Amino acid sequence: MSRSPHPLPAEPAAAEAPAPRAVPGLPLVVLATLAVLVTAADTYVVVLALPDILTGVGVGIDELQRAAPIIGGFLLGYTATLPLLGRLADLRGRVPVLAGCLLLFAVGSLLTATATGLGLAVAGRGLQGVGAGGLVPATLALVADRWPPERRAVPLGVVGAVQEAGAVLGPLAGAAVLAVADWRAVFWLNLLLGLGLAAGVVLTGRDRRPDPIGLALLPVTGAAAGLQLAEPPVLAEDVTLGLAWVPLADGVAASTPLVLVAVVAGLALVARGVSHPDGAVLPLRGLPRLVREVDVPGSLLAVVALGALVWAFAAADPATEVVAHGPVLLPVAALAAVGFWLHERRTPDPVLPLRALRPVGAWGALLVNLLVGAALVAALVDVPLFARATTTPGDQLGAALVLLRLLVAVPVGAVAGGWLCRVVPPRWVAAGGMTLAALALWAMTGWGERSLDGAWSTVVLLAAGLGFGLAIAPVNAVLLAITSPAVHGSASALAVVARTVGMLVGLSLLTAVALRRFTAEVAAIGSPLTLCPASPADCPAHSAALDQALLTQLHTVFAGAAVAAGSAAVAAVLLLREGRGRTTAGPRPPADG
Repeated sequence: MSRSPHPLPAEPAAAEAPAPRAVPGLPLVVLATLAVLVTAADTYVVVLALPDILTGVGVGIDELQRAAPIIGGFLLGYTATLPLLGRLADLRGRVPVLAGCLLLFAVGSLLTATATGLGLAVAGRGLQGVGAGGLVPATLALVADRWPPERRAVPLGVVGAVQEAGAVLGPLAGAAVLAVADWRAVFWLNLLLGLGLAAGVVLTGRDRRPDPIGLALLPVTGAAAGLQLAEPPVLAEDVTLGLAWVPLADGVAASTPLVLVAVVAGLALVARGVSHPDGAVLPLRGLPRLVREVDVPGSLLAVVALGALVWAFAAADPATEVVAHGPVLLPVAALAAVGFWLHERRTPDPVLPLRALRPVGAWGALLVNLLVGAALVAALVDVPLFARATTTPGDQLGAALVLLRLLVAVPVGAVAGGWLCRVVPPRWVAAGGMTLAALALWAMTGWGERSLDGAWSTVVLLAAGLGFGLAIAPVNAVLLAITSPAVHGSASALAVVARTVGMLVGLSLLTAVALRRFTAEVAAIGSPLTLCPASPADCPAHSAALDQALLTQLHTVFAGAAVAAGSAAVAAVLLLREGRGRTTAGPRPPADG
């Protein structure tokens, strides 16, 4: 007799919710997962191309501190709008949110590709962040629609693996593009991929055939706007074709033929969406009702609270502060969070399913994700720092290759964790993974100057990556099994928010503690005049002591990450309960299309 799979908690019974609806097929899930891969890889491509981007938008290489808005803008857009996008996925369906997020990602790519100043580049990166962030919860909810709870962990693990694979494939893809073109080509490629995936999602995910006129108007609008912004010299400087960029009205730069085509086609696209709602490319019919249902005040309060919190930690200089503009941003975040909680208790249609998170397994999954984020970011940041401080001094590529040993194991662990959930209770899979990660991180606290030269360091890094990967599928599987299908988009969004906040807060706190210990170690060393009175300018004892102080700083971060990972393991055992909780009854998400 074959072994029966370990069951996850069942969805609410038929008495609690209407009969299941027809769900989109596998091609849509594949396209959504590819979209997650593209946007995840984009994050790491931009880090690689950042010096070139700054130069291209007029920022000198000696002003690298001004790069913070480019990174922070993406992170702010990614995190702050997640609750709203998750709610929209529950109200309007997965396909419109997936397609809309891909279009936002494409528009952000267009703005960044054509940016000549820092402001436009930051705006473009912010739009890219909004689009990229909304794809993850919509895809997780789509998987929950497509597979029953007892078979859901493996596809959830695949989505998690693909998302983490972006950290591996992103730098490789970026290096390939930058080897043959400049940094703008990265964003032109993102634009094409975003538009192509959006079209694929619309074509495969809807029950009705898309409006052919709307499908024709969409690329016309995008092409005219893109050509106007890009102004490619080969076309704009042509005697005949260049007339498309010449204003028709003197002194009105926005009166070029391309702008007029974009405006007319865009207005026609909007009119078509209102007058022909069946299969509309822009589903605008019912938009006023959707605005009422989406709880605009609650959404704004959530955006302000998350935005202030994210920016406080993302814009901080770890060498001097834990948070940036703390006296302003932290009170704003706290006040907005309190206002949001009070508002959500009274509104009949809250933007976040707080009642659905009352079961221990639901809020426990969010806590585990928070701790996982804190431990993971410490490894991602400090492993290459350790490499540059020891065996690969000054070698950015060599340090990245050391980190790659950890990163390649994360997707493997994510798929393995999904498979293990079929035969082992998910909480034990998550706890086992985080215990493995904690042991690996603790082993890093004993690394010396030549530790990365040996094979044992590779074993430790692979074990850490495998452990982090093993926790991905079980946490999401329990969260989606306990909550109602009507709030899967919102619940998935909260899972992403918890992990992102954990990464931001964990990195700031661990770095602050480690720097304080480094400062104390340096103060105890003494002056080179004392250690080497005969040759204070060349004092090997002082240099060796400074190197040891730096290792102590890095060891402190590894130790803090190990504590966070161990705490995640304990929380998984105690809180990822698989018995069905009291979920909020309600209808399933609307059919896409």
